[in-house]
Amino acid sequence: MTVEVALSVMAGARVEYLLVCDGDDECTGSVTQTELAVHRDSSMYTDRIRLRDVLGGPSRLVPVCG
Repeated sequence: MTVEVALSVMAGARVEYLLVCDGDDECTGSVTQTELAVHRDSSMYTDRIRLRDVLGGPSRLVPVCG
């Protein structure tokens, strides 16, 4: 999932953050809209940057009701 897709999911679900889960569906943390926006607004950002690049490894994000 790209940063843009994650931000779109968050906007559609009207949530402030997503839970980050590993391949075993274990929650390993969370990421906020603000954190993703910082990456999106950086000079090194491209529309091909994936969440695993931002978060430092393979993960799956789950929308959380907020």
